[in-house]
Amino acid sequence: MTSGKEKNFDPLAFKSEFPIFERTIRDKPLVYLDSAASAQKPRAVIDAVTQAMEHSFANVHRGLHTMANETTEAFEGARAEVARFLNAPSADNIVFTRGTTEAINLVASSFGAELEAGDEIILSQMEHHSNIVPWHFLRERQGVVLKWVPVTEDGRIDMDAYAEAFSDRTKLVTMTHMSNVTGTRTDGEKIVSMAHDKGVPVLLDGSQSAVHGHVDVQALDVDFFAITGHKIYGPTGIGALYAKSEQLNRIRPYQGGGEMIAEVFEDRVVYADAPAKFEAGTPPIIDAIGLGAALKWLDTQDRDGMEAHERALLDKTMTGLAEFEDLRVIGTAQNKASIITFVMGKAHAHDAAQLLDRYGVAVRAGHHCAQPLMRRFDASSSVRASYAAYNTMDDVETFLDALRSVRGILM
Repeated sequence: MTSGKEKNFDPLAFKSEFPIFERTIRDKPLVYLDSAASAQKPRAVIDAVTQAMEHSFANVHRGLHTMANETTEAFEGARAEVARFLNAPSADNIVFTRGTTEAINLVASSFGAELEAGDEIILSQMEHHSNIVPWHFLRERQGVVLKWVPVTEDGRIDMDAYAEAFSDRTKLVTMTHMSNVTGTRTDGEKIVSMAHDKGVPVLLDGSQSAVHGHVDVQALDVDFFAITGHKIYGPTGIGALYAKSEQLNRIRPYQGGGEMIAEVFEDRVVYADAPAKFEAGTPPIIDAIGLGAALKWLDTQDRDGMEAHERALLDKTMTGLAEFEDLRVIGTAQNKASIITFVMGKAHAHDAAQLLDRYGVAVRAGHHCAQPLMRRFDASSSVRASYAAYNTMDDVETFLDALRSVRGILM
């Protein structure tokens, strides 16, 4: 569904809201194709952060003076924006974190504290390291068993193998909702329903999916859902964990300190109710306000139009890449987002990325924090071009022209 506030998506008008695109790189217009790593920021977010710092900054919750009240209202307003964005039942289901990484670590620490040696966690080969390493902590420290679901040749989760991975020791499923390498959209509803049929809760990593389409955590019926602000046009250092109330009320706090307590005595502690009991210390106030501004601004956009535009950018790029006989795209599932990762013959990805920068084209190179997936596709390193709605068809042409030149140098 669209917000109804803008009927026709205009990529040039959208791009004009981002001051960064006024600059050049090596005397060439910036073609930013690294949005899967971090999106650029619109003026609305920059202004909101500046306003908060210049006019009403104070610590939240504890003060009674005017600026403390103003900042607390803005901070909690941002929590409400996240809840609206994800269609959470309540703002109380939203825990602010530093990003998806901390959100997953929170679940691994708090939910994971209940797990015993031999208990099993199901995850897939296409996970980002942030959804792998925290579970390895539980493997190393508590004897938890990690069960890996393979990825098909076109970059999808093997759902038959997923169905076979469950046992009576399965305690959690944790999977990406969209791959940061292949752009593959996983079937979140099916992943959740199959797990719930076995009585197993599910965590979904929504770092990419929240950017490229609508997310409805109630429709997904997911137990935990993590997002990160800097990929959704917001600041760095802020993200959120959605969790069902029964999970938040049951699991233990993640960290201890101020804010997360109701009462502290010499011999005991009474914890605050969720979400406060998971937000120890002074929170990332300015960053949260910036995230709230990003989501409020995003609500004024034609989300369906943005998604259709990104799909057109993907299709045009994939058609152009087909001319490169020695180029191998990793992940070709039909229902993928505008993330394209590829290997160019024997050319090193870092060389390709540095040469593309000469033409003002910014891409990412490496293993993209997804080494198990890269090994699955027999690639130690690759180039990733990731589009956002501020990219244009001219950006695609510039990228393809630059890639032809780079290929001539490296091949």
